[in-house]
Amino acid sequence: MTTDRLDQPRELRRTLRPHYDPEAFGRLSERIARFLGTARFIVYMTVFVAVWVIWNVAAPAGWKFDPYPFIFLTLMLSLQASYAAPLILLAQNRQDDRDRIQYEQDREAAERNQAEIEYLTREIAGLRLALNDVATRDYLRAELGRLLEELKGTGPEPGR
Repeated sequence: MTTDRLDQPRELRRTLRPHYDPEAFGRLSERIARFLGTARFIVYMTVFVAVWVIWNVAAPAGWKFDPYPFIFLTLMLSLQASYAAPLILLAQNRQDDRDRIQYEQDREAAERNQAEIEYLTREIAGLRLALNDVATRDYLRAELGRLLEELKGTGPEPGR
């Protein structure tokens, strides 16, 4: 009976299953999907199909490899479409995942901003209330001016 030793790494096991990196495959599928959605791809495919058709129509009989109904061309385009559709869906799913994460981050940032705004609003309200209890410069001037006018206008009070 073999026991695994914790002080030594396990031996590498060879498997017959192919191994792939899902992130690398996802990035590759996004690049392919991005390319499939460009005008360059449409031009390349148009040139490819045009050359294929012209070759198989105008070439000498011995050089034609896909005569008129162009069944091999149809098979090639179907194969390309059957690979393109899942790659595009994979790229869209990855974009949806990124959008969902971005949405969550934006929502959390908005909540933090809202909390900060509410805090600052409360602070400003507190300062306003505190300022109502504080005598301002204008208030003191007005009061001193009123007192000065009273002192000038009344003079000494009788009986004092």
